[in-house]
Amino acid sequence: MSEEYDLPQRDRWARLRFAIVGPLLAAPPGAGELHDALNALAAKSWRHPFTGLEVRFGVSSIERWYYAAKKASDPVQALRNQVRRDIGRFPSLSAVAVQALTTQYREHPGWTAQLHHDNLKVTLGGAGTKCPSYPSVRRYLKAQGLLRRRPPKRATDGAIAARDRLEQREVRSYEVEHVLQLLHLDFHHGSRKVLTQRGAYVKPLLVGFIDDRSRFLCHAQWYTNERTEELVHGLCQALQKVGLPRSLMTDRGSAMISGEFTAGLHHLGILHLPTLPHSPHVYVAE
Repeated sequence: MSEEYDLPQRDRWARLRFAIVGPLLAAPPGAGELHDALNALAAKSWRHPFTGLEVRFGVSSIERWYYAAKKASDPVQALRNQVRRDIGRFPSLSAVAVQALTTQYREHPGWTAQLHHDNLKVTLGGAGTKCPSYPSVRRYLKAQGLLRRRPPKRATDGAIAARDRLEQREVRSYEVEHVLQLLHLDFHHGSRKVLTQRGAYVKPLLVGFIDDRSRFLCHAQWYTNERTEELVHGLCQALQKVGLPRSLMTDRGSAMISGEFTAGLHHLGILHLPTLPHSPHVYVAE
């Protein structure tokens, strides 16, 4: 890769802008000729510093770059992308609006940003205060971590405790480095009932084993029950096809934490990684 493409984004933009206005600095136009020179530069096509496609710039932009470079002792430095002075701050939100929005979120964490904005407009309107725009409210909520907290589908004590616990943690995506370093398994409940030989309708369950690294489906099989017997049978089929994995991640279903299943994993040298209670998508080494 060339040295040009190793430069930071700000420096690459600065070089392009300097290449555009550089001729004006080297040979300043005479009185009354600056406007024609700017129009000539605006009519030209330039190579975008990242995509390589042709791009054009307006007269006002080139004029702003010209005067910024002309006044600076270091023209290239002056033409770099400047960090906004109000970055991280929200001048459009007054102290009253921030307080009202924060109180509103504490009382209704499940509201969407649009719903927060609509109610904030009513609250501030009654107090005679101008309400910020919806994009400003949405950006403020996101910057402060005031994200929408969806209520659990089952409002049990365990589900609520799991939600509160996860809010205090940082949940990251991950992927192991080697094949068969980690397998995932889970049961999927079918949506349609099937008729068994005994004349009874049951909902089948599909157990699947997938490799974390390669995303290869090691084994999948339908059963009529989610017992330890079916789980062990499916696991044996997967192991005969791909071999022994280093670890196995499961949720905390009764079959997954049964003594027979966990003892078998220990005997085979497979590390069992159960997920958090009521949080089958999160594993924390505790």
